[in-house]
Amino acid sequence: MTALALILAGVAALLHVLFFKLESLDWRKPKTWKTFGLESQADADTTASLAFNQGFYNLFLAIGTAVGIGLIAFSDDHDATGWALIVFACGSMLAAAVVLISHGGKSYARAATIQGLPALLAVVTSLIAAN
Repeated sequence: MTALALILAGVAALLHVLFFKLESLDWRKPKTWKTFGLESQADADTTASLAFNQGFYNLFLAIGTAVGIGLIAFSDDHDATGWALIVFACGSMLAAAVVLISHGGKSYARAATIQGLPALLAVVTSLIAAN
């Protein structure tokens, strides 16, 4: 179960690194802002600072998850700190997905699922593996 939990946490972390790239580095590119439902370059320019900030939130959650994975993978005693980091960071990813779907309804269901499902699975398997 440990290996599965770490793989799922890794998937959640990698997705959040991708979100960081899209929101903080590529936001003003038409392909990116269209992906996020914006209608114009002017909209992308107006929201760029918000997206930049949001991207860094995603990166920090990914880093926390990666540190947790590293602590567990390179420790002999299933490091409790590593599990705590994974559950906290992936739990935060999951909570953000719940906020997204509760705010936007069906129009955000796909995005919330992409964001939240790997995090949910990582949290559940991590809680099982940590015990």
